[in-house]
Amino acid sequence: MSRKAHIVGVGETPYAKWGRIAEVMQGDVTEHALAHFAIMKAVEDAGLSIDDVDGLASFAEDRNEAIFIAAELGIPELRFGNMVWMPGGGGGCAAVSNAAMAVETGQAEVVVVYRALCQGEFMRFGHAAELMANDGGGAAEPPPVSFQQANTLMLAAMGQVMPFGMLTGAAAFALPFRRHMHKYGTSSEHLGKIAVTFREHANRNPRAVLKDKPLSLEQHQGSRMIADPFRLFDCCMENDGACAVVVTTEERARSLKKRPVEIVASVQGAPKGYSFGSFTNANIDDAIYATGGTEQMANRLWQKAGMRPEDVDVAQIYDHFTGSVLMQLEDFGFCKRGEGGDFIDSGALSWKGGSLPTNTSGGSLSEAYMHGLNHVLEGARSLWGESCCPVENANVCLVTSAAGVPSSALLLKGH
Repeated sequence: MSRKAHIVGVGETPYAKWGRIAEVMQGDVTEHALAHFAIMKAVEDAGLSIDDVDGLASFAEDRNEAIFIAAELGIPELRFGNMVWMPGGGGGCAAVSNAAMAVETGQAEVVVVYRALCQGEFMRFGHAAELMANDGGGAAEPPPVSFQQANTLMLAAMGQVMPFGMLTGAAAFALPFRRHMHKYGTSSEHLGKIAVTFREHANRNPRAVLKDKPLSLEQHQGSRMIADPFRLFDCCMENDGACAVVVTTEERARSLKKRPVEIVASVQGAPKGYSFGSFTNANIDDAIYATGGTEQMANRLWQKAGMRPEDVDVAQIYDHFTGSVLMQLEDFGFCKRGEGGDFIDSGALSWKGGSLPTNTSGGSLSEAYMHGLNHVLEGARSLWGESCCPVENANVCLVTSAAGVPSSALLLKGH
């Protein structure tokens, strides 16, 4: 009887631009209610009931604590509740990894991994930077928190760089990618091709926030600069919504309605001295500064799985910024360091005919920004044959969490 962990169900709310989820859901809704909705959808998708669930896991300082969700949903007994330490978008795959460890060691039988965001209800990500830039008084909309609160939230991670004006994620991650461009001749057009390809995928996806908005390379190149070299369409959206993934044992999975997706291998961590990574630009070894900081982790993943990059049929790579995708393609060995631009030029990322169809739902750039957990959902769907951009005979999927911060990754395999 195998306790090997498998994904057996996924679910989500509708996704919406931040502050507009009530319009999409046609009624007032809280972040907590969004978490409930996604969890119940995922459990239903697996052919299970809430009574079968005994574990909950999340990441990125999710405000929806497992103990309250368990009580409110009527879970008979909570045997496992977990929150990942990997920061922000670095923890999505790690949360699934922790769920896998729980079921494989017998701590729990059915664990639901979830992530909920309602930035209209709470502080919008990045809003603290706007408040600071305006000295707390010039924001274009009523601030959801006071300037003093926003300042406190940002100080811990940004204290060393704030005096130099680095107040946003775009500014933080632009610096290492600008170094990459300097060293290897990578261009803004390479970034644009990533954005355009993912938007083409999203245009086929009815769940995508930008499903009805085509994007051309000319539009990308003409969009305003956010933090050189990142233009508007190089930056992910900010969204409201929630999504969830159900993890259980192979033995339990055999009796359920969906073909189980095996979690072949998982990794999480950070290089020596990495701290918060590119977000603070502190303590990063110069040899890995112009990378995603995930090469060591990638090597561990391939070794654990007994696989190579050539074995991957489809990939879901965290795309908070286009440059992070390119650097992770290099980190994970799909091309050599500095050859990411040529790899993009080859059309490799396209779902139709590409050598590595990537972010087949549109990703964070064009489907929704759920701190990357929606990438795991799409990874499972791509192996179930349920993706809106189906990859023929796809059997192995790589899913990564954020580059440039302590991160995590998964290798999934269909049955």
